[in-house]
Amino acid sequence: MQVLPSVAVVILNWNGKAFLERFLPSVCASRYDNLQIYVADNASTDDSLAYVTADFPQVKIIRNASNAGFAGGYNEALKHVQADIFVLLNQDVEVEPDWINPVIAQMQQDPLIAACQPKLRGYQDREDFEYAGAAGGWMDILGYTFCRGRILYTIETDKGQYDDPQDIFWATGAALFIRSKCFFEVGGFDPYFFAHMEEVDLCWRLQRAGYRITYCPQSVVYHVGGGSLPQGNPRKLYLNFRNNLIMLCKNLHFKEQWIILSQRHFLDLLAAFKSLVSGKPRDMVAIFRAYRDYYRWRRTEEKKLQDVFPRKRLYDLKGVFHGIMIWRYYFLNKQKFNELTQLKK
Repeated sequence: MQVLPSVAVVILNWNGKAFLERFLPSVCASRYDNLQIYVADNASTDDSLAYVTADFPQVKIIRNASNAGFAGGYNEALKHVQADIFVLLNQDVEVEPDWINPVIAQMQQDPLIAACQPKLRGYQDREDFEYAGAAGGWMDILGYTFCRGRILYTIETDKGQYDDPQDIFWATGAALFIRSKCFFEVGGFDPYFFAHMEEVDLCWRLQRAGYRITYCPQSVVYHVGGGSLPQGNPRKLYLNFRNNLIMLCKNLHFKEQWIILSQRHFLDLLAAFKSLVSGKPRDMVAIFRAYRDYYRWRRTEEKKLQDVFPRKRLYDLKGVFHGIMIWRYYFLNKQKFNELTQLKK
């Protein structure tokens, strides 16, 4: 009889008592025979840990000394967790009782599957895919990220159109299954990111190391989304732009880097101008701040990079759309994943 790998569900919490009250019971009702559940706390100032201790004594607590964001918080917490597979679960996610078993079964089929995500649906609109991961993350040749089931702010209803397990470019950080040895082998999350894009960067490095990232449609979870920073928040916009640029600089093959980054700079300048004329000057400022800090990173941090794993061309990676997503979305009106990709593979 095959021994089930040990699984640790680790929920990163920051002042999230309301979310824990609503969603931790579903996590504790998970049916898996070799499971431990942790709440890793990022120096909360509310009484969320007192609530967990009183109502869920079986849940283990990890206390981080400070709020180092999603990236730094998980890096620190996972040092104290012993398990074959980590499940990084957002505090605003509801799960079904048997959500773990299908993902583990899929990962056991191939030891090169380093990370996997379940299907992500919305907590309020439960038949719709959810923004943060939908049916698996992709990236286009300019580094713009999107999902099967969600392109920009167009979200599809789940009608079974993405019920095929497949390789993807990145797995959502809202419900990320990852082999612990692989997490540490590639260096975990980049703490400089703080939050946003850190899971995309991690999955890119896993692919560079020769591993696969997959999507498991037989497992379904429900995500509120925007629990820390809501959509449209200038801080979120800043982090997304800054971290995306840093990620490209860190991972692109050197022969692709100049042409891709130069095109991104032009398109991001257009995005800043559009924000201004649309009456959103704070968004324009956020984009310019992102570029300022990206160039600061290049001056101070880029030279510290150690390329342990070879940089691969985008055409050699899974889950890359070999076209420009925003062109097809805005100018060709291809706003669903299957419409977008049917023109060009």
